[in-house]
Amino acid sequence: MSKAGNHKPRKRFGQNFLHDQNVIQNIVYAIAPQDDQTLVEIGPGQGAITRLLLEHCKQLHVIEIDRDLVRHLKIQFPANEKLLIHNIDVLNFDFNSLTADQHLRLVGNLPYNISTPLLFHIFNHAHNIEDMHFMLQKEVVDRMAATPGSKRYGRLSIMTQYHCEVEPLFDVAPGSFNPPPKVKSSIVRLIPHAKKPVTVTDYLQFAHIVNQAFSLRRKTMRNALKTIISEQGLNDCDIDPTKRPETISLKEFATISDYISEHPEESE
Repeated sequence: MSKAGNHKPRKRFGQNFLHDQNVIQNIVYAIAPQDDQTLVEIGPGQGAITRLLLEHCKQLHVIEIDRDLVRHLKIQFPANEKLLIHNIDVLNFDFNSLTADQHLRLVGNLPYNISTPLLFHIFNHAHNIEDMHFMLQKEVVDRMAATPGSKRYGRLSIMTQYHCEVEPLFDVAPGSFNPPPKVKSSIVRLIPHAKKPVTVTDYLQFAHIVNQAFSLRRKTMRNALKTIISEQGLNDCDIDPTKRPETISLKEFATISDYISEHPEESE
C-alpha cells in the first residue's frame, strides 16, 4: 500500500495538501487547542495538522471524503482513541450529532471548489460551535470580511457577519501547498455571535431577500427586489430605492425583512 505522501491529489475533491511547517505551526498556534476540548477537522488530507491537534485536545473528529486518505490516516494514527474518522461528504455531515456538554471547535483547509456552500451548511450549526479556523481562498475571506460599499461586499459578507464575528488572520502563499493552487489563501477565524447583531422575525425570508438582491447586484434595490417589496415599502424602511445592493448594510436588510413580515401583502 502506498504512503500518504505518494497520494496523488484529486482535483474533483479540491485537494491541495499543506506542507509548509511554519504555516502549520502558525495555524495550530492560532487555534490554541486545549486538553479538555473537542475539535473537528474538515479535510485532514495527509494529516499535516491532525498530528499536532491530537497532541493538544481531548478528542478529534476528522471528516474526509477520500477513502484512500482515510486508509492512510488509519495507518498513520493506529488505535488512537482520541481520533474518530468520518468517511463522508462534509456537505452531508450533521455537526449537531457531535455535540455533548460543550461547543465544537472547527478547523479545516476547506476545499475551494465547495467553500461557499460548505460555509452556509456550517452556519446552520453555528449555535453548537465555539469557533472556526479555516483556510480559504483569499478572495473568499476578503468577501466574508467586506463592508458595505466595497467591491467584495455581497451575500457572503452579510450572511457570514450575521452568524459570526470575522477575523482574517494571515495569508498563505501557493508554494505552501502540493500542488500549488493558482490563488493565494488566507486563514480566517470565525466566532459565532452569542447574540446576533440584528434581529430578524423570519430568518429564511431574510436569507431569501439577501440572495435575491445580490443575484441582480448591478440593479437598483427597487429593481432587484421588485417582486418582494414595493418602492414605497423601501421608502418606508428609510432605504433609497435607487441605491445598489452592495451599499446596503446588514441592519438595513434586516429592516426590509421585518417590514415584509409586518406587511405580508408586499410579497404577494
